[in-house]
Amino acid sequence: MAELTERIPPGWDYNPATWSQRIPIVILALVGFVIATYLSLYQLDYIDTVWEPFFGDGSVTILNSKISHILPIPDAALGAFGYLVDAVTGVIGGTYRWRKMPWIVIVFGLAVGPLGFVSVMLVVFQPVLFSAWCSLCLASAIVSIAMIGPAMDEMLASLQFMQRAKKAGASTWKIFWGVSSEIEKVK
Repeated sequence: MAELTERIPPGWDYNPATWSQRIPIVILALVGFVIATYLSLYQLDYIDTVWEPFFGDGSVTILNSKISHILPIPDAALGAFGYLVDAVTGVIGGTYRWRKMPWIVIVFGLAVGPLGFVSVMLVVFQPVLFSAWCSLCLASAIVSIAMIGPAMDEMLASLQFMQRAKKAGASTWKIFWGVSSEIEKVK
């Protein structure tokens, strides 16, 4: 029991790196990966039609818009890659990773946060720029937004730990990379 208590960041009443906290994020990331991969298959012409249950030709309009092809690769393929990074970084490390592996927690948080922001922007663009909606794009955006909160709390715990390390005189660079001798200096 004492070991479990030690894994809770100081000032917190729960451990944001437990599997019960992270597995739902990983599942959401995998759902987002499937949706984005399907949409990217349409954008890359591997499939001829895209499923759209509510908005008629809305998905075709959105997925063929200039914004969706503004980068060298279609935006859905980029989203699929982002969701895959979310899932992989979500499963790396144990329940003490906010302290022992801040680098992976921060990569995880940076992968989830900006992806959610981009999803919100793409949703705003749909009615404003194209007067159309894409059902699966909206589903993907909901997935992205649902992942932000749980991922950010773990990132906050790691950043607070790195701040305590700096105040304790430990090397924040070594703490970031999880060097045990530096981590042990921090209470």
